[in-house]
Amino acid sequence: EKLYHDADQLEAGVVLAHLDKYAPLLWEKPPMVYDYGIETVCFSEYGAIMDAQRGLMAQYQEDCKLLLEEGNLCRGLEGYYQNPAETLAHLEEKFQIYLSNFLQGGEHVKFQKLFSVDALQNAPWGGELRQLVEDLREYASQGYCTMLYAGSEKTLPILRQDLEASGIRCELATSNSTWKAGLVYLRTGSLSGGFSYPESRTALITQTRALHTAVGKKRRHRRGEEIRTLSDMTPGDLVVHALHGIGRFLGIRKLEFEGITKDYITIEYAGKEKLYVPVTQLDMVSKYIGSREDSHVKLNRLSSPEWQKTRSNVRRAVKDMADELLALYTKREKTKGFAFYPDDSVQHDFEARFPYVETEDQLACIEEIKRDMERERPMDRLLCGDVGFGKTEVALRAAMKCVMSGKQCAILVPTTVLAMQHYQTALRRFEQFPVNVVMLSRFVPQKKQKEILKEIRNGKADVIIGTHRIVQKDIEFHALGLAIVDEEQRFGVAHKEKFKEMFAGVDMLTLSATPIPRTLNMAMSGIRDMSVISQPPQDRYPVQTYVMEYSEPMLIQAIQRELKRGGQVYYIHNRIDTIDFTAARLQKHLPDARILSAHGRMGEAEMSEIWRKLVEHEADILVCTTIIETGVDVPNVNTLIIENADCFGLSQLYQLRGRVGRSNRRAYAYFTFQRDKVLREESQRRLAAMREFTQFGSGFHIALRDLEIRGAGSLLGGRQHGHMESVGYDMYLRLLGEAVAEAKGELIQETTECTVDIQIDAHIPETYMESLSQRLDMYRKIASVHDREDELDLLDELVDRYGEPPKEVLGLLTVSRLRNMAAQLGITEISQRNGSMLFYLEHPTPEMIGALSKKYRRRVHFSSVGRSYLGVSLEKDMPLTLLKEVLEILRGVEKKENPTEI
Repeated sequence: EKLYHDADQLEAGVVLAHLDKYAPLLWEKPPMVYDYGIETVCFSEYGAIMDAQRGLMAQYQEDCKLLLEEGNLCRGLEGYYQNPAETLAHLEEKFQIYLSNFLQGGEHVKFQKLFSVDALQNAPWGGELRQLVEDLREYASQGYCTMLYAGSEKTLPILRQDLEASGIRCELATSNSTWKAGLVYLRTGSLSGGFSYPESRTALITQTRALHTAVGKKRRHRRGEEIRTLSDMTPGDLVVHALHGIGRFLGIRKLEFEGITKDYITIEYAGKEKLYVPVTQLDMVSKYIGSREDSHVKLNRLSSPEWQKTRSNVRRAVKDMADELLALYTKREKTKGFAFYPDDSVQHDFEARFPYVETEDQLACIEEIKRDMERERPMDRLLCGDVGFGKTEVALRAAMKCVMSGKQCAILVPTTVLAMQHYQTALRRFEQFPVNVVMLSRFVPQKKQKEILKEIRNGKADVIIGTHRIVQKDIEFHALGLAIVDEEQRFGVAHKEKFKEMFAGVDMLTLSATPIPRTLNMAMSGIRDMSVISQPPQDRYPVQTYVMEYSEPMLIQAIQRELKRGGQVYYIHNRIDTIDFTAARLQKHLPDARILSAHGRMGEAEMSEIWRKLVEHEADILVCTTIIETGVDVPNVNTLIIENADCFGLSQLYQLRGRVGRSNRRAYAYFTFQRDKVLREESQRRLAAMREFTQFGSGFHIALRDLEIRGAGSLLGGRQHGHMESVGYDMYLRLLGEAVAEAKGELIQETTECTVDIQIDAHIPETYMESLSQRLDMYRKIASVHDREDELDLLDELVDRYGEPPKEVLGLLTVSRLRNMAAQLGITEISQRNGSMLFYLEHPTPEMIGALSKKYRRRVHFSSVGRSYLGVSLEKDMPLTLLKEVLEILRGVEKKENPTEI
């Protein structure tokens, strides 16, 4: 009956709604997309495809049953859908390429015709010449033919000269080049990443950053800039514009008007409306961090009061949050603490005995901490620095200052292993000085603990190092002056509450490489003071990081390579019940290697002996759990292998990787996951972040990426979570910072946002800087130029990294500086129209008009209709010259009107 009805409808010329249900009656088999002349098929994440296909089959079978019952299908599912086995059988005739985010093998290897997936992806060369030379020598020794993308034409001859001086055989690549093993071929340009194919002995290394990085000049640090510079934007990301709200970043677009070319940031808002933001205003745009799923975030509409209303609501809400945060530290602020004595000769002698050269950042942090300690107000400072950047030495100098002032210092650490490490380090550093260092942890026998407790009580113990054992009720300090908390993110909430209770009125110093979001939030919003160590020690290389499917032959080869150069290996197997079996398996493959295993259930004597053997190189490989995560420093261990890395948190992976690469030798880290395992999206993003952030100073990147992956959650409390989601973490932090400053009674200076649109070439040409990510990063830096000193600093960096900048880049720098100067004068917009320069002011005064009239006479015009503006006709003046002159005149008027600010 159904068929006859549809046939009648078709004869009458009616188009049926479900006509495709008859397709199986017309074709013997369903046509597939690869039947139309397609010869090459690419599988992107094969394991995920197969997993999704199995789920779809189950879903379609359910749908098929319902549709058949409803009469909307005329035969079974096989007429509409090809099962996976048939699909793979058809694809055997095609050329197949398997694309995977990470190195994978498994069942689908049998389908591969040409390429093996054993190739490892090289991290892009970041500008470290020593690192590059070491890589090229390694490839040459293995008979590789290596192609090196050297960036711009200006850097190519410099690089060739440096490589030849280092003994590297190289020549310029041409279309007629004959590729030879052991030779390096140079050419201009850059790619997003390099690669190597071991089977064909070929490699490509590409420059994605500068050839040289500026050294010697200390960059000025502004509070909060880490948040705004670490979240790199890529097309498709959600972003927040300070004036227009949440939109989607589409990339950089080059626009030309009256012969003038400029770059604009393109943002798409609700209703497909687009906003073109001049690159000089990139500081008004930040990446949106908040919701776990981008699809759930509502985009704002342009020219709608909705965003301003949202900002006003959040501004009111954060006042309550600011009061709560301040209440946490009000007691400390009001408490009168101990003012430590200025440095004496003993302190200077102690610091002079440090066997390494301090970095500028270390010295700056030490000065900030000492300045805080010499005040009566108790210190509460967060010291952030990458793993291996020298936070411990900074802390020990603070401890020495404390002891020399007649006070005790407590150093809290989260694990017994780290306590032992710090104890041994402190003993070495204080060896020549009258400082009694003691340790409290479960490794210390009860009888010895009682003696130590007595020494702490009567003041004979100067520096007390230990786990949470030193905050228990039976601890009674004689005169505690300084508490240092290392890796505070590893302590629980209950322990932190105990710290606050025990250490009220005592100076606090917190150390962390990847601070938890709430701590980062407090530091950024001004609740806590913060010092940052962002410079690596001298002669230190970044860790070469690989993310790959577990391959025992490849890992055995990596271990053998490390042992051949006299190094040692950490092998992380995080299950105590099978750790000895893993060690035995490795021993079978490496019969000559000295292998030990360690885990948290071992006793003091056993653990101490293991660490002694490792430090004194009586062991080659340590198979262990994550007990090495914090603080363990064995410089000769330079290869790290982690099983099931997808099961670890991002900060935890970062800390584990920090256990290697602590010397002047190249270190390697292998993050592995089980063969054929389909990784969850969060796990993929964590592992991708570890592969991405290999450069020094990545601790903040990791903390922010962790926040981005997990979602900001309710880290600020349930009531504030909705407000934070509505504006993004970055904007929330800005508003919270303002509220905190207001709650502290500080004078809040209203900042005016100024837009500048004048006819001057102001952009970064691709010929000068090819990489989009580099241009975005530089545009952000340029937008933050506030004064002449900033401009000169950035100009030095540009010359050092990319060569002499063209006039378009110089124009960008000048416009950015003038834009920020105009904002300070209350100018909201500067535009060039009909041969005049228009300055839109919030509060124009007769003095301003008079000063401009005196200089430009009849060329000045003023309008108060609608938005007030002052106009100056251009005549023979160049736009940039006139802009500079007018701003200098207006600044002179403001100084006369406000002489107290001079």
